[in-house]
Formats: sequence, C-alpha cells, structure tokens
Amino acid sequence: MNIRIAGIVDDSIVDGPGFRLAVFTQGCPHDCPGCHNPDTHTFDGGKPDTTERIISQMLQNPLLDGVTLTGGDPFCQSAACAEIAEAAKKHGLNVWAYSGWTYEQLTEKAKTEPDVARLLNTTDILVDGPFILKQRTLELRFRGSKNQRLIDVPASLKSGQAVEAK
Repeated sequence: MNIRIAGIVDDSIVDGPGFRLAVFTQGCPHDCPGCHNPDTHTFDGGKPDTTERIISQMLQNPLLDGVTLTGGDPFCQSAACAEIAEAAKKHGLNVWAYSGWTYEQLTEKAKTEPDVARLLNTTDILVDGPFILKQRTLELRFRGSKNQRLIDVPASLKSGQAVEAK
C-alpha cells in the first residue's frame, strides 16, 4: 500500500520506550505553532513509500521494541498506518501513535472512518492532542506540551473513556 512519509528513524529512543522504528508520516492539518516537525505539515511534501518496504525494514531489526507512528499525523493516512501497526503487533512489537486530535475526537472519527478505527484498535499508546507552545515543557517524557496525554488505548476502548497510561 502506498504511504507518503517525511522520513524514518531506525533505533529511535525518543519516540517511546526502548528501541523503536519511528515512521514520520507526511501531512498534518493541525499546523501547531512551534511544532518541531513543521516540514511534515504539507500533504504533498515528503516522499512516496510503501507499507511493504517499511514493514520489511521493521522486520530486519531484531532489536526493536516497537513502532512509533508520528508525523505529520498518522491518522491522516490511517489505512497505511493501520497496516504497519497490524504487522508490528503480529510480530510482537508494541505500537505508539502521535496525533494532534484527542482520543475523544479520534473515537468519534472512528465511528464513520473504519481505517481510523483499525489504527486505534492496533495502537497501544496514543500521545494525543495538539502541541500548544504556551504549554511547552521538557519535563514530560515523550510529550512536547502539558495538554498532551499518554493514552492506554486498549484500556480506554474497553472502559469507554480515555485512560492515561501509567
């Protein structure tokens, strides 16, 4: 399946716990002032790639603990990102996703967009919400601003409300 990416970082240690394959998707509608990845905002930037090639790259690294889908916003390419996430889960890797939408907004979108539901259902931890420059902090792990949450997606889907990860 085709996907547009800004880049990939193998062995990332800043996009979730352990060694991770970080896939930076291209395209983000949130355009958060102060975003550390502003080059990922345009939908026609970056470069074309395929989920098959990314999955192959993922499987070639035996040290990976997981995959992080970031961007851009991976929920703008939810079908392709769900395919990568499903392959990661099949091979025992955990999946993190970053989104400018909140968990509540994504669960609403999932009601009418099946691929958003697929991606949510294969995500272990969601870092949700837009980056807010006035709430910027370097004190929180894996987040850029205080409004962003680490959501335990399986627990949240089971309970029907957002459950923050411990």
